[in-house]
Amino acid sequence: MDDIREILKYLPHRYPFLMIDRVIDFQPNESLTAIKNITFNEPIFTGHFPQSPIFPGVLILEAMAQACALQAFKSMGGYPSEKTLYLLVGIDKARFKRQVIPGDQIEFHVTVQKEKRGIWRFDATAKVEGALACSAEVLIARNEIDD
Repeated sequence: MDDIREILKYLPHRYPFLMIDRVIDFQPNESLTAIKNITFNEPIFTGHFPQSPIFPGVLILEAMAQACALQAFKSMGGYPSEKTLYLLVGIDKARFKRQVIPGDQIEFHVTVQKEKRGIWRFDATAKVEGALACSAEVLIARNEIDD
């Protein structure tokens, strides 16, 4: 299991945009399972929606992409350089099945479908208490930042 300190060594995201709290399972080049705890203190809930807080679907997709990037980085072995990123390049077949609200814990499951020349395709799901909240195919691509 990777806690937040270990996750910060792989992902460049920081508060309030880091969407992964813990990695609970990892199989190199195969799969990763991670969680995010949804709290009412999330900044997004001041506007989405104040009368009925719902965690936005686009942020669930972003969290899936971050879980995919974690899987790719961890599969490489060693920590990435500060100049290496995995960028979200595609979302296909996204479907939302249930709302996510404060107090929920999202469990992300990402499975590698294919990797070729730094481009990865994943099947990804987000579940709350075992119930499917979202599913999608996620594509990420390795990118080196120029100085």
